[in-house]
Amino acid sequence: MAVATACSGSGAAADDNPSAEDSVDAVRGSADSLVRAGSAKARTSMEMASGGTRVTIRGHGSYDFKRQLGRFVVVLPKDPAGTEEHRPITELMAGGALYMKNRGAGVPSDKWVRIDTASLSDGNLVTGGATDPLAAAELLRGVSKATYVGETRVAGVKVRHFRGRADLPRAARSASQGQRKALGAAAKGFSKGGVPFDAYLDEQGRLRKLRQQFSVSNAEVASTTLLFDFGVKVDVRLPASEDIFAGKIAEQ
Repeated sequence: MAVATACSGSGAAADDNPSAEDSVDAVRGSADSLVRAGSAKARTSMEMASGGTRVTIRGHGSYDFKRQLGRFVVVLPKDPAGTEEHRPITELMAGGALYMKNRGAGVPSDKWVRIDTASLSDGNLVTGGATDPLAAAELLRGVSKATYVGETRVAGVKVRHFRGRADLPRAARSASQGQRKALGAAAKGFSKGGVPFDAYLDEQGRLRKLRQQFSVSNAEVASTTLLFDFGVKVDVRLPASEDIFAGKIAEQ
């Protein structure tokens, strides 16, 4: 956990009380609904609890679901004295790769670090401090059972709340080409194969809020993603090769 240690579904069922089968279909299809939507702005939070210590990492940005490209700014928590511990990290997500600027650990401030997400034991579901929104949604393709909790609102939007557990190996087999290897790595790397979730879908079947809980070595991680402003323009320019750090990253 690099940052952490440094600090065809058609959407919701039409009736008011969807069956178990309809609930599963709605949740599984939420990733496809996001791709049809094209893009969205996002806010993320990652709460980590280990040994009685709890920290929260927050992020904001935008994501293009069709091109599998996103840009986020991730803010690490302050140290106990209240001073800033780390400059905000800029992250670019690119369907199989994670680019990080202001990474620290001996990396010059004007250089990017490139990480192959398939090489990470969690597939970048928690490493970057902000879960890739499409990877999070594609993980729901591994749902075999989902319960309809009820109707509520997220940021003023009417949504349907579903709860269940996603199977990582199954999700990896069903994932899109850009996310398959990363989710496959996560299926092997997590201490538990099942990922509990709460998913909130709007009337078009799009995820508005997704909370997932991961078990990583000796820590419990709760990742929450909020999606809004669908269709927004997303401008992501990947770094040139000369702007990518080629040296050794210092141990944290």
